[in-house]
Amino acid sequence: MEVRRGYKQTEVGVIPEDWDASRLQSAATNITVGFVGSMAHLFVREGVPLLRGQNILPQTLDLSELKFISAATHQLWKKSALLPRDVAIVRVGYPGTACVIPQGLGDLNAASLVLVRPDETRIDSDYVACVLNSSWGKRQIASLLVGGAQQVFNTRTAAEFLVPLPPLPEQRAIATALSDVDALLGGLDQLIAKKRDVKQAAMQQLLTGQTRLPGFDGEWGVASLDMLTSRATGVWGHGEPDERNSRRAEIIRAGDISQDGKLTATATRYIAPGEFEKAKCDLDDLVITTSGNGLGKLWWCDGRSDIAASNFVRVLHPIAGRAVGRFLYYALRTATGIRQLHENTATSAYPNLRPTYFSTIWIPLPPLHEQTAISIVLADMDAELAVLKTCRDKTRDLKQAMMQELLTGKTRLVPVGVGDG
Repeated sequence: MEVRRGYKQTEVGVIPEDWDASRLQSAATNITVGFVGSMAHLFVREGVPLLRGQNILPQTLDLSELKFISAATHQLWKKSALLPRDVAIVRVGYPGTACVIPQGLGDLNAASLVLVRPDETRIDSDYVACVLNSSWGKRQIASLLVGGAQQVFNTRTAAEFLVPLPPLPEQRAIATALSDVDALLGGLDQLIAKKRDVKQAAMQQLLTGQTRLPGFDGEWGVASLDMLTSRATGVWGHGEPDERNSRRAEIIRAGDISQDGKLTATATRYIAPGEFEKAKCDLDDLVITTSGNGLGKLWWCDGRSDIAASNFVRVLHPIAGRAVGRFLYYALRTATGIRQLHENTATSAYPNLRPTYFSTIWIPLPPLHEQTAISIVLADMDAELAVLKTCRDKTRDLKQAMMQELLTGKTRLVPVGVGDG
């Protein structure tokens, strides 16, 4: 393969001529592993924090759910004591996930983590973590992992890991640029969590009548799903059309509805026109899964055409003048709605919804125009959350593209020829 001018072919691929390629072993002063084995009997209420796999996230340290060991145990485990700028790497679960130990945390120890102490005259710790967490790094890690069903990132994996090695100033510039994107992602995640909490509080207040929207008053009723909807069983149909099954339909299976109420896929099938009319989903209908491990998942029908339900789900048609489908969608997703779901599930090897789920009277019911107003407010909150999630996903994709460009030298952040310093 022809390599363009200014670049060279190496073990890590094509990189700039002024870069090197190195195994992590050659660029580290120490690679070791945290304490491995049973240690629950050594935990204490207060003491030296003990980092475990769940505390290590890509590029960041999660200090929730910390365990502690005594100072005496910490002294015995000196080999696994952590210093600022060490790189801590997950061994099992999400093997290869890495973050840098920040300054100012005091004594720390590690359980079942691979610990790398980079030679920071050659390689920057944040840059090491960036490479390990990149999609390129993950592919290399997958080729080096050992073990069967539970694959392990061990000290040998770390030692053999190949790193593209720009000059130190460029390493630091790459790590800083990617850290800035991580900060943006973290801010978006925090905002999404805050908006989600606000929505949950609004659902609790608005769907129980504890808070009324401006202009609404009067008493609410209470009803069951059977009082507010008619229920239809779906159909599976055929993979190819024939004389009887001529109506093309997009069939919703139980697995096509996500836990957060999205329709993620459909199956193209052919059914009789009369069967389609019984199983079709019109705007403001609800589709609910009634059996299996995903029981109780809901999709609000948004009006798209040719949609029908399979025989593994049910369509709920709101009765005109009694209920707004989208209001019921939110009511069924409240804490009370989820409790009703659990209380009316027949537990067995294959769970099913009991008929009592539909006949039990529990749904707080305002007048129709107030149902509409409440559902509009909550739908607007959902739309705002969807925009933020899309922005977060695009930012995450942008980060991956940036990593690919920066870690291969296709895009340079430091002028060519700048030396170490």
